[in-house]
Amino acid sequence: MKRAVHILVILPPLIFASSLLKSSQPMSRLEIIKERGALRMITTAGPITYYENAKGYTGFEYLLAKGFAEELGVELDVTLRDTLNGVNISLGGPNGDFAAAGLTVTPRRQQIARFSQPFVTTSQTLLYQLGTGRPRSLDELNPDGRLLVIDHSAHSERMMELKESNPSLNWEPYPAADMLELMEMVHSGSAEYSVVDSLAYLVNRGIYPKARPAFDISGEQPVAWAFPRNGDTSLLDAANDYLERMENSGELERLKRQFFDHVDEFSVAGSQLFMSRVETRLPKYEPMFREVADTFNMDWHLLAAIAYQESHWNARAKSPTGVRGLMMLTLPTADEMGITDRLNPEQSLWAGAQYFLKTRDRIPERISEPDRTWLALAAYNIGFGHLEDARVLTEREGKDPDLWNDVQEHLPLLEQKKYYSTLKYRFARGREAASYVQNIRHYRDILQWRTLELDRQKKQQEAFDQDPLEWIAPLSL
Repeated sequence: MKRAVHILVILPPLIFASSLLKSSQPMSRLEIIKERGALRMITTAGPITYYENAKGYTGFEYLLAKGFAEELGVELDVTLRDTLNGVNISLGGPNGDFAAAGLTVTPRRQQIARFSQPFVTTSQTLLYQLGTGRPRSLDELNPDGRLLVIDHSAHSERMMELKESNPSLNWEPYPAADMLELMEMVHSGSAEYSVVDSLAYLVNRGIYPKARPAFDISGEQPVAWAFPRNGDTSLLDAANDYLERMENSGELERLKRQFFDHVDEFSVAGSQLFMSRVETRLPKYEPMFREVADTFNMDWHLLAAIAYQESHWNARAKSPTGVRGLMMLTLPTADEMGITDRLNPEQSLWAGAQYFLKTRDRIPERISEPDRTWLALAAYNIGFGHLEDARVLTEREGKDPDLWNDVQEHLPLLEQKKYYSTLKYRFARGREAASYVQNIRHYRDILQWRTLELDRQKKQQEAFDQDPLEWIAPLSL
């Protein structure tokens, strides 16, 4: 009996010690994030990574990361850095659980960070200025030309490799710069050449159309998220699981199409004309675009893009069919919207904005953004009845009539008798409607990225004025 009592006396301390030992085990990186309630991402501002528009924050990598945070059941906290060096320094710090900044995976970077599985690929492209003669190889570069390469980048790594077999190859390391800035310098003639990622060129080419690709200096390279080299891999493992599910479900491909597909179809000549109008005509109308958009809770970039697609920002524009003005309104539409002078730019813009919103309100409520806006734009161009016909065709073909990308594929079928003869509203110029939406998306993106770039340049200059030494970067991802 005494032995039994003895055991009963000793057992509670053993249980307590076991519990104490268990509680003293360090938490994994993933457990810390879940307990904190926030996933902290380091990034740079840009159309591929992260930026803000009238509807809030967006960007390909941001939306991808936001989905990851939602899957973990936490908020996504974003910290912006002006340079890749800033991204590198912050990774693993209090604000840097991981970095999502368009980072290509290279051997050098793998020495200082762990990388997720890739979600897109890119190649390194050498740019030249249109009209100066396209070089076909490194041997054809002007030896006196200024070639800019972001310092301590994957591009500079590649240039060092190429120099081994091209001893005469020289370039100018360019610190504290991003690829958009290098494109601008080639476009303006401040530099003869620069090296950028092909993906960055694809989405930004409309802003600086004179910066043209000469040739690639690398093969395809994976783009991935970077994680701290030290510590456990629980967060990295969770990210890989998430990215694999995104790829297998098709959601990753849909996200890529949302950000990249439409820019690939737009002509450089169209971008050049648009940018010339941005310089000469936009300043006159931008305050009005902002005012009207603010009144209707719209993105002013989208409203301006619609107006450009309609009239090239010419308030006195007139088509052979009789539509007129900044928003190219028909007489019935003008009467319906209650305006008296279609050539008055303010009246035209107010009426056009209201008519577009009225059209968008007819789109079924279950359809979410941005598909709701793209479908509304198609209806604005082709008519709501014809859009519904295209959606019927889309459903017949086993695709989703609520997704713009699926409907877009079937709009051209409205021009073929074997299809339109089975529909309520018959023939329509569906191919034109699809191009109409794609053009507006491209114009809107250019305007948004232009605003982003102007803001970035302003902040960069302010930061440089305050502390020039901070912009000397010894190392970057």
